[in-house]
Amino acid sequence: MACAQTLNGIINDCAPSMGGIVEAYIANFADVTGVTVTDNKVSAIALASSAKFKKYAFPRNTGSLTSNYTIDDAAGSKFVVSDLVLQFNRMETVKRIEITALAQGELAVIVKDANGKFWYLGKDAPVKASAGDGLTGTARADRNGYSVTLQDNSLELPLEVLDSIIDDIVSA
Repeated sequence: MACAQTLNGIINDCAPSMGGIVEAYIANFADVTGVTVTDNKVSAIALASSAKFKKYAFPRNTGSLTSNYTIDDAAGSKFVVSDLVLQFNRMETVKRIEITALAQGELAVIVKDANGKFWYLGKDAPVKASAGDGLTGTARADRNGYSVTLQDNSLELPLEVLDSIIDDIVSA
């Protein structure tokens, strides 16, 4: 039996669009006590007492979020793998400690893209690190710093988060 879907089409959008991400906000997955989805957007995120998402800032044009469907009709599986890549310049102890914590943690993540939209990772399962590195570079002009890839495995593409809830769930 075929699975019936309601199709609505997509019109040509003339609004400007910019690639890239500008910020990431990360919390421990266990601190997220509830996610409310209204009209296919995250409209509320409940957090454990005193828990907040922490801001991770990185140089412009260095971070990315890529989501790919993984579909196997024979196995009957369909899910989305989203990879969030963050780069932080300059190797130093405080960053090394934070990268280590990210690599070991089970996380929930909100990503702000260059168009000002927020996207939620961690709805179906914790976001976990899948790769990372630290490098000094070779030449004086090379990048010195760390990068980490955080991976989300979900039943669907990342959900948009209403910007009206961000200030209440992110630490100042």
